[in-house]
Amino acid sequence: MRIFTALAFLALAAMPGATNAQDGRYVCSSNGNEIQQLRIYEINRSNKDAFHRRFQDHALRIMKRHGFKIIDMWESDTGEKIEFVYLLTWPDQATMDSRWSEFLADQEWIDIKKQTAAESGELVREANGQPLVRVSYSPACSAR
Repeated sequence: MRIFTALAFLALAAMPGATNAQDGRYVCSSNGNEIQQLRIYEINRSNKDAFHRRFQDHALRIMKRHGFKIIDMWESDTGEKIEFVYLLTWPDQATMDSRWSEFLADQEWIDIKKQTAAESGELVREANGQPLVRVSYSPACSAR
């Protein structure tokens, strides 16, 4: 997990920004509200390929339709578990929340999940997402 946190922050360091104070929080982003979101899925080893096919062939396309902007993706295999990790960027928290609601309610996505579960079983053991807001003292802010 630590490796993905480090990777995520390396990816974030490449993103543009400007320092702003907002509600007592110090952030460094292009509009003061921009956030990134780190998503981590623990996937089943036995149907890892089915997970990647579903994500590549279907989830990415449907996410794009709902305005998702994925920065990068990784896989980690520690021997104990396999995790799929990706990083998104959003203009603000409200947009992130509404787009996720739209995506999860998308009938095509619902049907695809049902179909792949019937064919391959459970693809994701656990899914977690956390918003990330750059702090003003990030090296990415002072690199300008």
